[in-house]
Amino acid sequence: MPAKPPPLDPVQLGAYFALIETSSLLKHTVEQQLRDAGDLSYVQFQLLARLGDSPTGSHRMTDLADGVVYSRSGLTYQAQVLEQRGLVTRAPSRDDERSVVVTITDAGRAVLATVFPGHIAVLDDLLFASLTRADIVDLERVLAKVRDHMRANPPRSAAPRRRKSGS
Repeated sequence: MPAKPPPLDPVQLGAYFALIETSSLLKHTVEQQLRDAGDLSYVQFQLLARLGDSPTGSHRMTDLADGVVYSRSGLTYQAQVLEQRGLVTRAPSRDDERSVVVTITDAGRAVLATVFPGHIAVLDDLLFASLTRADIVDLERVLAKVRDHMRANPPRSAAPRRRKSGS
């Protein structure tokens, strides 16, 4: 029988609850701003932002799903909604016929340009306003360390897809 892990101490428990509450409060306000400004869900915004940040404006669907930690089937649905709105296009990959490549359109870039000012304002107001620059540097360092640790053993939805050998 595996050993029972020790209970969290008060500082660990406080850090956990503060992270969860902060994340929930921020995500709720960000989601509302994205809906109001661009009729986007949070996942749709993440998808467009990753595409908009790419030098080519394109990514494979599996890479997008891995990056935003979303199920591949769920992300396929979200990409379909964005495609119906004319914000992205989807096409078979030239390099791998099993892969689908998603590309942001000019309309998608326009929606990003519309939502970004309000998005940045929400982040400035809720997340960064109460922090010093040194606090922000520390926050980035600590969260990057935790993220990297979690990515070492990601949940299935965030795990890179294994390639079949010999294909």
